[in-house]
Amino acid sequence: MNDETGRFEARLAETAEEVAAVQHLRYRVFVEELGACVADCDRDTAVERDAFDAHCDHLILIDHHQTSARARDRVVAGYRLLRGEIAARGPGFYGSGEYDLSRLARAGGRSVELGRSCVAPEYRGGVAMLMLWNALAGYVSRHRIEILFGVASFPGRDPGAIAEALSNLHHFHRAPSALRVRARPELFQEMNLVPRDKVDVRRAMTMTPPLIKAYLRHGGVVGDGAVIDRGFNTVDVCLLMETARMTARYRNFYNVATAQVA
Repeated sequence: MNDETGRFEARLAETAEEVAAVQHLRYRVFVEELGACVADCDRDTAVERDAFDAHCDHLILIDHHQTSARARDRVVAGYRLLRGEIAARGPGFYGSGEYDLSRLARAGGRSVELGRSCVAPEYRGGVAMLMLWNALAGYVSRHRIEILFGVASFPGRDPGAIAEALSNLHHFHRAPSALRVRARPELFQEMNLVPRDKVDVRRAMTMTPPLIKAYLRHGGVVGDGAVIDRGFNTVDVCLLMETARMTARYRNFYNVATAQVA
């Protein structure tokens, strides 16, 4: 998918160089900016990667106004996508390391796990995430996806510092029982930290990262319990979205004829 001026193009990575480029962007965002840990060999090459990458589709945003010929300089945003049928063949889902996802399996339906969402700092606040989400809509439509889910993060490792934001998610945005995945017992961090009638929703939302707020606006819900990810220096929640229950605004993305991502 291209924007009106042709400057940006959102599509799946087609070459090993493009995958490496989005892994480098992930390094910039998750390691340099947010303090995630990576192996020394990955630090030497400035990439953030794991064993799941080989099984995923990598949705990328390319800035054609960048004059460099290197993909590393032209890939300015990315999303990692792991479809349920591929996860079932062997790798499983990344999120199963933090959450019991058995309710998703019992619910049936085609699913895709969303992860490693990142935008280069200089492109935030513009069209980058909108274009990625429109392209994601085409991908979901093409593969007839019924459930989208993935781990999303608050920066830092102190649940108490974001108690009101976590409580807002717990009281007002929990998933229906059939989809309410739960943090693994050994990792479970309580989200019900502030009583329902004491939550200032406006203040809670100011503490909530833009990506999580975007999911909530478009019908997203959360599972039970948060998880402290010490490797990524974050507090994680599991977000879920049923395509049939999405708000009209997000569902309209699925009708964008130009979002041709296969």
